[in-house]
Amino acid sequence: MVTALPRIVVAAPASGHGKTTVATGLMAALRRTGLEVSGHKVGPDYIDPGYHALATGRPGRNLDPHLVGEERIVPLLLHGAGAGGAGIGAGRPADVAVIEGVMGLYDGHIGGDGFASTAHVAALTGTPVVLVVDISHASRSIAAVVLGMASFDPAVRIAGVVLNKAGSVRHSDEVRRALAPLGIPVLGVLQRDDDVTAPSRHLGLVPAAERPEAARSLDHLAGKVAASIDLEAVMRIAREAPPLAGGAWSARAALGGVGADHGGACRDAPGDGRAPGVDDDEARPLIAVAGGRAFTFRYAETVELLEAAGCSVVPFDPLADEALPDTAAGIYLGGGFPEVHAADLAANEQMLRALRAATMAGTPTVAECAGLLYLCRTLDGVPMVGAVDADAAMAPRLTLAYRRSTAGADSVLATAGTEVTGHEFHRTAVNPPAGAAGSRADEPGAAPAWTSSAGPEGFVSGSVHASYLHTHWAGHPAMAARFAAHARRFATARRPARLG
Repeated sequence: MVTALPRIVVAAPASGHGKTTVATGLMAALRRTGLEVSGHKVGPDYIDPGYHALATGRPGRNLDPHLVGEERIVPLLLHGAGAGGAGIGAGRPADVAVIEGVMGLYDGHIGGDGFASTAHVAALTGTPVVLVVDISHASRSIAAVVLGMASFDPAVRIAGVVLNKAGSVRHSDEVRRALAPLGIPVLGVLQRDDDVTAPSRHLGLVPAAERPEAARSLDHLAGKVAASIDLEAVMRIAREAPPLAGGAWSARAALGGVGADHGGACRDAPGDGRAPGVDDDEARPLIAVAGGRAFTFRYAETVELLEAAGCSVVPFDPLADEALPDTAAGIYLGGGFPEVHAADLAANEQMLRALRAATMAGTPTVAECAGLLYLCRTLDGVPMVGAVDADAAMAPRLTLAYRRSTAGADSVLATAGTEVTGHEFHRTAVNPPAGAAGSRADEPGAAPAWTSSAGPEGFVSGSVHASYLHTHWAGHPAMAARFAAHARRFATARRPARLG
């Protein structure tokens, strides 16, 4: 199968040049012209895809070879773009895909020769690159930077340049003249005073879900980009991208390869994910997924995999809701910023009690990063759920790293010894940092959730799996299948026996 998908990668020589500004602005500006646009992000970042979703009206997607494997990058790109009808909730297929890069164009896994870099993903997908360059502190030297970027790797094609933070027209014209001999067109110029930045804090941009004014700011940005960048030239470049070989990723197909040892329950399921011969209410355990302003981090494929595994997924807001959804048979607490909202989370005592009761009753629970903090006894001295026997607090340094981790004990997510790829991204620490090595989930206390080169980390205690490690379940579908199977067993065990 071969699929034509117009597409561009928006990259930069380094962080801070304005990739997110230009990529998100292009998504919104192209959508204004009537095009269907899909947004994608290289790397594990959760915040930028939130802005992409706001700009495109579709789920933001991540493309990370470390998290999902090189072989899934093109299928996930096609899935997010809705190629061949793929993409739950994506609407009609995208007319163009805009892929925002990460860090500098060639920066990837430390020691990995650029593995999982923007250039790596551009090469895997055969996508032309639009380079965003901050010119606020140079003029002719910008041409040397662009030339170096363009010639460093012959597998990467830089097809155009956007000049950002120009001091004046005279300044940008000087840069244009220097770039002219390179034959790489300047697609547009954004001035230094265009006021198109987003507020930041300790983990990067403030998520779009926490900014009531985000939609208004995005509309302003779209107008600036439309007025400053040649959108027709951008689309000409996008249409030059070669067709992509292979089919789109499918959650159901991914789960079809999961064996019974992992708790897979949908190998022979019909198209809607229901187990054959079972009533819908019995076949679809309800998974409560944390959302709202404090829990904004999760990959779109997480929900899609749970639904394909035969679960019903219902969001709840730990800040505002006083109870979990009725009949919740599983709980997923993803990432976010509970440290910013700790006082409000603590004030919602009804939800704290509901979660404490649910975990004590054996409800399968997966908590990643923010979820771990929320399940601790305290966070910065403020009482939390108390399902994990540890205390959390802000730390002086940021932890940002890719991991290759091994499951420390059997849990609702993985069997002991399972190896996964993931990442950590936090400026908090828990004390103790992990359950006791050598203990089991069915023993008193807790076992470590994962062990990596950084040591043991996280907690497995009964039906709770809580850790700092973020994993992308598209790369490890057995985790989704196992969690869904545990939720189904929990729902079945507490269901009253039928009479007759």
